[in-house]
Amino acid sequence: MSWKEVLKQGAVIPAHPLALNAERKLDERRQRALTRYYLAAGAGGVAVGVHTTQFEIRDPKVGLLKPVLELAAEETRDHNVVRVAGICGLTNQAVKEAELARSLGYHVGLLSLSAFRNSTVDEMVAHAKAVGEVIPLFGFYLQPAVGGRLLPAEFWRRFCELESVVGIKIAPFNRYQTLDVLRGVAESGRAQEIALYTGNDDHILLDLLTPFRINGTPLRIVGGLLGHWAVWTKRAVEQLQRVHSVWAGQCPLNSDWLTMAEEVTDCNAAFFDAANAFHGCIAGIHEVLRRQGLLAGRWCLNPNEDLSPGQAEEIDRVYAAYPHLNDDDFVKENLDRWLR
Repeated sequence: MSWKEVLKQGAVIPAHPLALNAERKLDERRQRALTRYYLAAGAGGVAVGVHTTQFEIRDPKVGLLKPVLELAAEETRDHNVVRVAGICGLTNQAVKEAELARSLGYHVGLLSLSAFRNSTVDEMVAHAKAVGEVIPLFGFYLQPAVGGRLLPAEFWRRFCELESVVGIKIAPFNRYQTLDVLRGVAESGRAQEIALYTGNDDHILLDLLTPFRINGTPLRIVGGLLGHWAVWTKRAVEQLQRVHSVWAGQCPLNSDWLTMAEEVTDCNAAFFDAANAFHGCIAGIHEVLRRQGLLAGRWCLNPNEDLSPGQAEEIDRVYAAYPHLNDDDFVKENLDRWLR
């Protein structure tokens, strides 16, 4: 199966965290272990250099964009997975990042438009077209609370008309804005060519289970590219497999799904620090991985990024409330091998 077929079928694509040591330097051994964990859990891809990897890796004083892309490329080289590279900045920077990603064997660029906060639709589409000449594009609606901007349905229609667009991560954490994306996809006439992925960490399972219909065009969100799926990934893979079974008519769609959907959202509220406007979202993911032994600590490049007051207790709470959602036993059984 080609990477395009994997993407179109629908996969678990974790947004890859950054493993650091106590000096806030790259911990290569644990960075590789994270990628090995995702592969062993059954992920169909990895997304590197994205928000969860920390945008500060692009700071020349940090200089970690190329190293982390290289490490994930090396670990996934012999696996049939989709390699997604985060692409940021204005056009010159974004094109250079796309060229780097392509040279390292990445298949798709996840295009952040945070640098275009005050730009017009024309300007953003021109930017996307330029980057898409280098690497196939994965659109990205990043929620404004963590640096994104509002993107109208008109933008999504025109963006999807670009032949370089192969997928979209829908992550505004907002139902109205999610529908804007779907409307744009439907109006573009390319709904059958573009793989739709949820990034709405507050609505994961319901996004995946909903049969959308926009102006008569059927649409389905087939997978997820998620920071939330950077933890408890084995369970996420199992959930997506069951979702696909529902769509194939092999598994019933009953109220148990609604219950699990809210359980997953409650876990995400703790991990992503929803109570504090997502301030501790990266540190929360790190904390879960630290508890499992995959990370040595929850350090971020920005020393001001850490858990919010009470967030650790919230993670304790969801661990106790939903033991069936963690994959701690799976990690424990394999951790030494991944850390070799």
